Amino acid sequence: MKIFLALVHKDEDSAYGVSFPDIPGCFSAADTLADVVANAAEALDLWFEDEAAIQPRDLDSVSTEVAADLRDGAMLIAVPFIQRTTRQKRVNISLDVGTLLAIDAAADEAKLTRSAFLALAAKNLIIGGPVGPH
Repeated sequence: MKIFLALVHKDEDSAYGVSFPDIPGCFSAADTLADVVANAAEALDLWFEDEAAIQPRDLDSVSTEVAADLRDGAMLIAVPFIQRTTRQKRVNISLDVGTLLAIDAAADEAKLTRSAFLALAAKNLIIGGPVGPH
């Protein structure tokens, strides 16, 4: 998993705007601060569908580049990027039976397989978003 730094800014009467200093042209927005990271992570997913993976820069490099924005009230956030692959890997995990039954019920309600539900829940928890389907 890679962590990209994103610059978040907000003007009066506007949504939160998000840009990635390492990825010119990759933008996101959110109406609430609670949605900023999840929306930014989605923007990264969409961006890297068509672009080659890159290495994110460190905090010092990015902070220096956006110092004026930071002085003007913007903030930097860390946005996790989980690179998608087309490979699946079978794993063996142990769960309490009650937890497994709850997972299966939630997966069934969401019309997902157990594996898809667990993968979605884990990804959403990593990026700080909701644990179930959107």
